[in-house]
Amino acid sequence: MPFHRDRYPEDWEEISTAIRERSGGCCECSGECGLHRIHPGPRRCEERNGEKAKWARGKIILTVAHLDHDTTNNDPANLKAMCQRCHLRYDHKHHMQNAAITRRRQKVEAGQSEMEL
Repeated sequence: MPFHRDRYPEDWEEISTAIRERSGGCCECSGECGLHRIHPGPRRCEERNGEKAKWARGKIILTVAHLDHDTTNNDPANLKAMCQRCHLRYDHKHHMQNAAITRRRQKVEAGQSEMEL
């Protein structure tokens, strides 16, 4: 997903740095992504920033996820440092909803422009 800088506060770099520092360089996901759920309960993801991924390809880069998907809600309790895999899995449903809205909007716009011809 593209990063839309205009949807984030001016001090996003400082905010996201503080969250990644809080994490100690580790993914903070503990099952929110749908993984890491083993008996007797969820466990924290084992991926570490800058290291080779254990469960995917490539190198881990920690990102910061908004748990409520609202980029204006930057309360530290609403933010978690997550590896790319956990972050994308966590946001998957939200991304699908946004894609559906975009497709509907494009159909409406295409229909309106055809009527104008």
